[in-house]
Amino acid sequence: MENIELKARCKQFALRVMRLVRALPNDRVANPIANQLIRSGTSVAANYRAACLGKSRADFISKIGTAIEEADESALWMELIIEDKILPATKVSPLLKEANELLAIFLASLQTARRNQKS
Repeated sequence: MENIELKARCKQFALRVMRLVRALPNDRVANPIANQLIRSGTSVAANYRAACLGKSRADFISKIGTAIEEADESALWMELIIEDKILPATKVSPLLKEANELLAIFLASLQTARRNQKS
C-alpha cells in the first residue's frame, strides 16, 4: 500500500472515530471512554503522517511505534464499548476491524524498518 493511500485510510479512520464518539451516550461511563477514544483514534493518523516525515529510519521506527500504540488503544476502547453494550456491536465492529487492520499494517512496517536498519 502506498504512503498516500495509507495516509488517506488513517484520516478516514480518524473521521469514523469522530462519528462514533458523537454517537456515544453522554453519561459517566461513556464520557471518559469517548475522551480517550477521540484522542487515540485521531492520533493514529497524526502519528502515521509524522512517521512518514521521519528524519531517519530510527525516527520512523519511533513514530510508527507510537501509531501502533494508539491503534491498539483505540481497539481497546472499542472492545469495551462493545462488551459493555454502550453501542450495538454492529455499529462498532467495522471500525474495530479497521483499527486491527491498521495495527497489522503498522506492525509489518515496523518489522521491515527494523530489519532494514540492521542491514
